Amino acid sequence: MTSVGLLYPGHSAEDDYPRIAVLLDSDIRLPVFHTDIGEDAHREDALIEMGSAARLAAGVEELRLAGAESLVWACTSGSFIRGWEGAQQQIRELARTAGLPASSTSFAFVHAVRALGAARVAVAATYPEDVTESFAGFLRAGGVEVTAARASGIVTAAEVGTWGRGEVLELARAGDDPRADAVLLPDTALHTAAYLGELEAEMGKPVLTANQVTVWEGLRLAGRRAWADELGTLFARPDWDRSEWKPEEDERAERDGRE
Repeated sequence: MTSVGLLYPGHSAEDDYPRIAVLLDSDIRLPVFHTDIGEDAHREDALIEMGSAARLAAGVEELRLAGAESLVWACTSGSFIRGWEGAQQQIRELARTAGLPASSTSFAFVHAVRALGAARVAVAATYPEDVTESFAGFLRAGGVEVTAARASGIVTAAEVGTWGRGEVLELARAGDDPRADAVLLPDTALHTAAYLGELEAEMGKPVLTANQVTVWEGLRLAGRRAWADELGTLFARPDWDRSEWKPEEDERAERDGRE
């Protein structure tokens, strides 16, 4: 049994996680612990407050008591908005508070892009333009080349949570770039788990989504591999040698706040 504890702000698309757990069809648990979202707004000051140490710490004790082996702050904008160094400090504090290896969805995207060997990515975001550019800047700070970044201008997670298959597919289509090796959809308020196979078939390339990479990151920190073709290329059973994948090295980096 492997248990990945997820700190999730508010209530929007957290039902993606039990869906992912079922698709993994294994002894993997993905318990979700909700944090207080505060003001629901994709705006810099509100996002910084959403990811404050006090708000995150409030959910950590319950997570620890549930027997989690790793912890992921399941929020993209509430981490990258602090910049690379600020986001590292955020997960350092989480790791110290919980006594567990910790990460966030923002770092999950960077690690997943590296794992896929994608040289260039396109960003298809629900966010306003300034927040989308902050995410693109975070990726660049992590060594990821961003060829295009499309903003949808949605202000609240509540609205994003109402989007269904049609809106998700259209978002990916609009944000794709022929120069990109992968398309990134960076909002954990967006339901995507049910559409990953269709998204990749439509794009003809790997698609990484926030809730998908969040789970992958938690499993990586726990040293657990899992496969599910329905969850896209990131979870596809490998037909190449990944023997050099060393999660313990990245775990130490996250504990220390280094890359």
